[in-house]
Amino acid sequence: MNVVDRAQAPTPKFFKVLRTIGLALLAVSGSIIAAPVALPTVLVTVAGYAAVAGGVLSAVSQITVEDKTLNDQKTTQKKEVNPEKDVG
Repeated sequence: MNVVDRAQAPTPKFFKVLRTIGLALLAVSGSIIAAPVALPTVLVTVAGYAAVAGGVLSAVSQITVEDKTLNDQKTTQKKEVNPEKDVG
């Protein structure tokens, strides 16, 4: 299963929640980094780390799939790879 198939497969509910949290963290930290006012250096640094963490959390949560979906796709791929066995 390649990355595109994993990204398009159904995501479990827990990881959907984590993905949403990661996107929110990314949005908040992005707005802090891009603020037009002078903010303390520590706050901007922490926002940078939070942006990276939010991006990674969202990406990993998106490519996580359910075991049932993964097993069903493996079974389908095996049948497609060896169609001559069914001919008999």
